[in-house]
This record gives sequence, C-alpha cells and structure tokens, in this order.
Amino acid sequence: MSKYKYLKSHEWYCEECGKVGISDFAQHELGDIVFVELPEVGDEVEAGKAFGNVESVKAVSELYSPVSGKVVEVNEELQSAPELVNKDAYAAWMIKVEPSEAPKDLLSEEEYKKLTAE
Repeated sequence: MSKYKYLKSHEWYCEECGKVGISDFAQHELGDIVFVELPEVGDEVEAGKAFGNVESVKAVSELYSPVSGKVVEVNEELQSAPELVNKDAYAAWMIKVEPSEAPKDLLSEEEYKKLTAE
C-alpha cells in the first residue's frame, strides 16, 4: 500500500511524515523547474487552496495543499536548487504540515495512476 495520497492537481501528501510535494507526473509535465515559492514556517494552509508556486521554463503553476494545518517545516534546499524536484519529485518535498484535521477526498495511488493515464 502506498504511503502517498494525491490531489487531482498533482500534489502528493504523505500521511506518515506530513510532507507535501508534486508528483513525478507533474514535474515531468512542467519541464525544467527554475523557481519554487513556498510559505513560511508557522503559516496556515488550507486543503484545496494554493500555498505557493512552482515556476518552470514553460509556465508558472500554483501549488495546492492536500491538507489543512500549520506549516512546520519548509524544504529550504529548493530555494537554491529548485531543479531537485526534477531529479526526484518525492525526495524533493516542499512543505511539512501538522494537520488540523484528517485529509479528505484524496486519491489513492491507483486512482491517481488512472487519472494520469487518461
């Protein structure tokens, strides 16, 4: 069973560790990532609402939170090396969230694979 759950907008959430990032499918579609804008530690995020942006050579895309809660950690490495998302989208997590409620309406890995196969 996968530890990741997904939004249809291609963000993943790991319930085990509270980390949020974008899927491998999303980073591949975006192309070379050149900038990541993330919230500050202590900021509140809301499920389904934008919490930042990812900029590639092709486009700027909003990042949506799969879960509501408080940002307890930000992957500072992405500020100077956003291309890490292209190297490994799951290792290059973006934020860590302390959830204020259980996440709802997230896709399982199987459901997400079906979505991206279409």
